[in-house]
Amino acid sequence: MPGWIAGAIKNIRKPELVWIRVPIAALLIAGGLLSFLPVLGIWMLPLGFLLLAQDIPVLQRPLVLIFEWTEASFRSVKARLWA
Repeated sequence: MPGWIAGAIKNIRKPELVWIRVPIAALLIAGGLLSFLPVLGIWMLPLGFLLLAQDIPVLQRPLVLIFEWTEASFRSVKARLWA
């Protein structure tokens, strides 16, 4: 990951910046729901939910399960295609 992105992520994850993180997460989720428009995309949904999960612990476990399932599915498809 480029240094400037890593620095931005490190800064936004500081606990005292919840007042910035929650609106950014809401905008990313809204942008993901409007993914039919140019520039906006479905990639914004998981990023928004990840940011929001830092402040809402109830979201953490479901997100972990979804990402584990996605990774397992990707590995399965990759194994079938390249086997």
